[in-house]
Amino acid sequence: MTVLVLDSGGVSRLAERSQEAVALIMALRDEGLWPPKVPSVVLVECLEGHAGRDAVENKFLKTCDIAEVVPEFLARRAALLRRLARRGSAVDALVVAFAEPGGTVLTSDPRDLQVLAAHAESVAVVRV
Repeated sequence: MTVLVLDSGGVSRLAERSQEAVALIMALRDEGLWPPKVPSVVLVECLEGHAGRDAVENKFLKTCDIAEVVPEFLARRAALLRRLARRGSAVDALVVAFAEPGGTVLTSDPRDLQVLAAHAESVAVVRV
C-alpha cells in the first residue's frame, strides 16, 4: 500500500480549497490515498500559533492522519538521509522518511525534498 505524506507546503496548498485543490483531494480519495499522513513536526512550519490565522489549515488537518510520534528508527533514518543529501531541514528529512518505502510526498517546494528522496527507498516527490 502506498502512503501519501504532506509537508507544510502540501498542507497549505490543499487547505486553500481552490478548485485545483478540491479536484486533487477527490482524485486522491478515488485512488485510495486519502487521508494523507502529516508528521506532527510539519505543523510547526504550516501553522502560526494563532487560532484565527490557522483556522483554514486546522479545518483541513482534521481530514488528515497526524502522526504524533516520531519513532526512533525514523528519526535515525531521517538523519542518514540528511547526511547523504547534504541538504534539507530535519522536518523535510522526516517527511521523506515517513514516505518510505514507496510513498509519495506532496509539496509546494520540491527542491530539497527531491534531493533527500534520491537517497530514500522509492519515494516520489510531487509539486502541488
